[in-house]
Parts: sequence; structure tokens; C-alpha cells
Amino acid sequence: MADTLHFPPHKRALPDLSRRGFLVSLCAVGAVFGFPKPGAAAMDPAAPDGLPVAAVGATYEPAIWYWIDTKGIVNVNIIRAEMGQHVGTAIARILADELGANWDDVRITHVDTDPKWGLMVTGGSWSVWQSWPVYRQAGAAGRVALAETAALLWGVDASEVSVANGLVTAAGNSASFGELVAAGITRSFTEDELKALPLKSADELTLVGKEVTALDIANKTTGATIYGIDAQAEGMVHAVPLLPPTRYGSVITAIDDSAAKSVKGYQQTLKLEDPSETVQGWAMVIADSHWAAVKAAKAVKVSWTPGPAATVDEAQIQDYGRKLIADESTGALLDTGDSNVDPVFAKAADVFEAEYTTASVLHFQLEPLNALAFRNAAGVWEVHTGNQWQSLALPWLQTALGVGDGEVVMRSYMLGGGFGRRLNGDYAVPVALASKMLDGKPVKMVMSREADVAFDSLRAPSVQHLKMAFDADKAVIAMDSAVTAGWPTKVMVPGFMPKGTNGEPYDPFAADGLDHWYDVGAQRARAISNDLAESTFRPGWLRSVSPGWINFAVESFMDEAARHIGADPLQFRLDHFRATGRNAGEAPNATGGATRQANVLRRVAELSGYGKGGLPDDTAVGIATTYGQSRSMPTWVGGAAQVHVDRASGRVEVQKIWLVVDCGTVVDPNGAKAQCEGAALWGLSMALFEGTEIAAGLPRERNLDSYTPLRMIDTPEVVVEFVESTEVPTGLGEPGTTVVAPAIANAIFEAVGVRMRHLPITPAEVLAALAG
Repeated sequence: MADTLHFPPHKRALPDLSRRGFLVSLCAVGAVFGFPKPGAAAMDPAAPDGLPVAAVGATYEPAIWYWIDTKGIVNVNIIRAEMGQHVGTAIARILADELGANWDDVRITHVDTDPKWGLMVTGGSWSVWQSWPVYRQAGAAGRVALAETAALLWGVDASEVSVANGLVTAAGNSASFGELVAAGITRSFTEDELKALPLKSADELTLVGKEVTALDIANKTTGATIYGIDAQAEGMVHAVPLLPPTRYGSVITAIDDSAAKSVKGYQQTLKLEDPSETVQGWAMVIADSHWAAVKAAKAVKVSWTPGPAATVDEAQIQDYGRKLIADESTGALLDTGDSNVDPVFAKAADVFEAEYTTASVLHFQLEPLNALAFRNAAGVWEVHTGNQWQSLALPWLQTALGVGDGEVVMRSYMLGGGFGRRLNGDYAVPVALASKMLDGKPVKMVMSREADVAFDSLRAPSVQHLKMAFDADKAVIAMDSAVTAGWPTKVMVPGFMPKGTNGEPYDPFAADGLDHWYDVGAQRARAISNDLAESTFRPGWLRSVSPGWINFAVESFMDEAARHIGADPLQFRLDHFRATGRNAGEAPNATGGATRQANVLRRVAELSGYGKGGLPDDTAVGIATTYGQSRSMPTWVGGAAQVHVDRASGRVEVQKIWLVVDCGTVVDPNGAKAQCEGAALWGLSMALFEGTEIAAGLPRERNLDSYTPLRMIDTPEVVVEFVESTEVPTGLGEPGTTVVAPAIANAIFEAVGVRMRHLPITPAEVLAALAG
């Protein structure tokens, strides 16, 4: 059995190549880049060889989150997945600042699965927000322990000791972290003691919010970073899947591999039986090399009996959603205070309502799905892959393999894009099953782009219906909202679903945004599961999840409602951001409540020149505001987009985007800006360019020739401004995505007077709207 991974020596520098030579070299495996060195355990992406940091001498661990060795190296353990957002740098900075470390001495290790780490998940814009108190407490523990040790050695009071920049000083004495660790530190802390430790004030922090060198940039730039697709193991075979015609219920009736037997390197085709029911009706082609498996897969003929979803399409899913919304007994009611809207609507002087829809959206992460699995000499199953939610995937793997706790370990790798797709670790299951069928032999699967997309946990299509009631003076007295879509949390981790006020469980990632911060009187917010979607495909989490479609509806609707009563859309919004009652906000995460959202909206209107005029014909600025990701951890965002509409072609050109963001304390300025810029461009992509439809149970588009996300030529200038704050840092990975689509839709109305209520907004639909 395989115990370790092995790779040929990694090339450190690129030879002097022409453009053509560079491209040619990419086709020759190892010719230029070779393979990274081993990643058998957790990795330090900043280390020259990508291996875990090796401690020098004794170590001191104030908490499980890091250790300090006798060389003074501070190694921070990161449970979050790295997929381009520099999460390790951000979290290590939090700890190092509280500890008083020298940034040059800080390293990071992305750890493997172990129960001691607790919940291992990277999503929901949670990473910095959840890490802030934990890693600050851990850093404070080290600072206190170092100070107490120095005080004891020097015969001074611990209050006289200073810990800063990797040095501990007092009364003319000085020692490095490494020297104190070598002297011996035995101080330990209980959980209660950790929580009671004094933390630095905002003005004492020297790393948070400042420019520092990211810990993972160098290796990403040189190609030394190890991704899941790089993993290798001794004696490894390669697998290419043959996917069934439906996600669920397909059954293999026959496999004919006679033609494949002439392919050099082809071994066999496996019919997978999956106790976890994750990969129903799958076959795996096994060969000596990836390309042999690819070639053989084209020759293997598999016959299936398809599942019921083979007759389901997008229109059916959406029409079914409309029926669910029309039945007011369906769904879960979110806690909005007073949800008894029916008598208010009955006495209303005026009612405005509208429907909004969004299409299915695919992930299309750069690195295709892949995994390597084998059973090691100790009898433990190892799964090597990049993943965003190891705690979710592990039970599936255990069920599939028929083993218990502690018998599967997931090895951490960098992710060539996640965007929520790798929250669902379903792609590791067939690889583990294939390895089991081969007696634990190492099996590596790399999916083709088409197979990756067919197996995608896509963002489900949605339908939303919003209503607003006005009195005789045109004051808002009630709002009724209902949204339906496929629920990923219900399908994959139902235990994460809270219950609504009517006792019905709901998926917060398919409902966030519906419980907005506007004061609208009585408010009913109903979240409804589209079980037809859920039985057709496996709905997934995609960057910004429900705020990506719900805020499109809410912010378009607020714009429409204002115009319906003849009010200014900006002032209408500001008038309803009243920080009273549940909208006042609560410490520590939502201090200030609706006032902070009003502030970012007011500022982005000023920054973008909204309402000032002076633009060319058919060109205008639209605004929107959101509070991603949820009310429990709001990042307040004001967004504006300047667009030009070509009346002849229907093409919408976005010329500039502005974001004003209040995320509390900005931990990593460069990373924060990059996150917001990327989020805004993804928001633009989903607003105008991205979208597919379900056809015969599967996504219609399977590759980037027909699925056309934002191209560089269509990328506008993006201006990001952060509100200076010392409040608790909240999330930044997703909130910037959610304001862009409604800002564009509102700008289109400002420019040419047509209202777009479906995403994506295509030229054909704009032309149809213009034609009336």
C-alpha cells in the first residue's frame, strides 16, 4: 500500500522561453514546471518546497492554533481553505499582531482533518469574522506566557514587560521568542482563562490594517504552490468518470469496453456501487495515465436507465416555484417582528407588486474537480484534494467506504478556485470507491470540464414575488416577500437549518437577504424549498448564495416602489433605514444597524454622482445597497453602476462600478480590496453574461464556448472605498457581489426607462423590453 506521495524535483526557475515555447512546454508534463514536492501532510504555502514547517528544537503551544520554536518561528495553523483569497495571511496577521510577533518570523500551515480543529469550513464569508476572537485570544495567551516567563527570569513584575516585534524586553533586559522558548515555558490556559485575557486596543495593533507581505504570493507566482490536481502517489492509476444521464436515480444496465481494450494503458471500467448515494449510476475508466483514461473513456459504451429528472427542464422548475409561492401555506416564516401582513394589505390604499427570476448559474472554477484516494499501510484512507468543507465530506466518505471515525483523513491542498463548488466534496466519493474496489490502490481522478459542469452543484434558479402596501399618504405600511429555489443546505446538511417562526425549517443560504434592514411596517418573509429542483440536481452554494438573487429582487423592488409613488429612489431608501427595534443592530457584529447601511448608500451616491445628470444619452448611474452575508454578520455595502444601453443591439455596457464597504475593521487591506473587486466583477458577470438552463435534468451549457462569463474586454473600472472603523471585522468574500446586479438593473431603467426583472439581462431581453 502507498504510504507517501512523491514528485520529481520541482523546477525553481523558468528558462528563457518565447511565447510559443512557453505554450509548447505546458503540453509536456514536467518539461518546465515539473511536479511539486510532497504534500503528504498539511502544507505551508510559503515554504520553498511546500512542505509543513519543521520546528527547530522545543516548541511552545499556548493554544492549538500555533506554536513557537527555539528559532523564534511562529507557525500558525489554518483550518480554512486557500483559494486565492490569502486567508492564511489574514488569519496569521490577527494572531501575530496580538502576540507581538515579528512578521518575518510568521509561517502558516493548512492542516489536515482532525477532530480537534472543530468545524472545518471555508464559506459564507465567515473565515476572518469567526477567526478574529479565537486567534486574538490565542495570540494574547502567547504574549502573556512570554511576559510571565521573562518576568520570572529577570525578577521583575510581568506588567513591566513589553512584547513587540518578536522581542520581549523589561528593565534593560531583552530576549527573543526563541530564547524564551528554549528556556522553557510551561504556562497553560483553560478556555475560560483564554476568554478573559486582555486584548490590545485598536490603536495598539501594528499589523492589522497595515501593508504586509502576503505569505503565499511568491510560490503562487513561481508555480511552486501545490494544488489538488498536482497530487501523486506511488503506484497510482488514473480514473476518468462516465457520468449518468441524471444526477439521481440512473442505473447502469450494461458496460461494453471492447473498443477500449485497444487503447494502450487501459485497464478496466468499474461500475461503482455507492452506499452514500452520492454518485448514483457512475462508471470509472481506469488506466495507466490520465490521457489513456481519457482516450479509453471515449471508447467505452455504457447503457443506463435514467432517473425521473430526465424529463425535467428549467421552465418546469420555475413554474412549479410560482405554484409554491401562490400557496401561502407553504414555506418557513423568517423572524421579522410583525409578520401579520394580511389585515394591513386589506386596508391599504395602494399595493405595488412584482416578480423577479434568476437562471441557473454554474461555478466554472479554474481547476477542474479532482481527488486522489488510497488506503495507507496503517489502514487509514487518505483523500488528497482541495476542499472547502472537510467536515461535511468526511461522513460521506466514511459511509461510502463503510468505515468509522478516524479511518479517513483528508489532506489539505490549495484550491484553483472554489467559489462554493468545493464546499460540496461529493467529487471525492467516487475516487475513494474506485480505490476500494482496487483493494486500496491509489486512484487519481481529474474530471473533464464537461463532466465537471454536468456534475456541478449549481446555483438553483429562483422565483421571487414581492408586494408593498401604502396608505393614503403614500407611506409604506407593509411588505410581503416570498422566494423559492433549490436549497443546498436542506440537501446536504439539514442539521444546519434553523426553524422559522411557524416551526418550519429553512435554509439560511436560500433566505438571507429577505429579512432586510428596511423599516416597512408589518413584514412577512417566506422562504420556500423547490423540491422539484432538489430532486433534479444537487443545489449548491455559489459565491454570495441567496443574497446574490434575493438582493437583486429587493433592491430592484425598492427602486420600483419609490418610482411607483413618485419618490426619489435614493431618499426613499434612506427614509426607511430607521435604526429602531430589530433594525437598531446589536453588538458585537451589527452595531449601528440600519444607520451603517444608510451611510454606505449615501456615500456611494455621492461618490458616483448619482442623480447629478450630465451623462450622454442612454447612459445613467443606478444604485443599490445590501448587507451581505446575513443579519448575524452584516457587511454593509453601497453599490453604484454607470451603464450605457445600445438601443440598436440591446447590449448593456457597464462603464464603471463603485463600492463603498463597511466591514468593520479591515484586517488585510490588499486582500480586502481584491476580494471586493473580484466580487463586483462576478456580480457583473452574473448580471449580464452568466446563466444556463436545466434541460433533460442537466445543465444545458457544458463548456465556455456556450457558457460565457465576463471577458476581460467587458471589465469596467471598479472603485472600492472602505469605511474606517474599529468594529468587529465581518466578511468580504461575497458581499461585493450582491449589489451589482440591482445597481445595473436600476441604471438601465434610469438610462432607457425599461425594467429588467430577470437575470441574466441579455441583449435580446433588453430589445424586447424596449419594443414594449
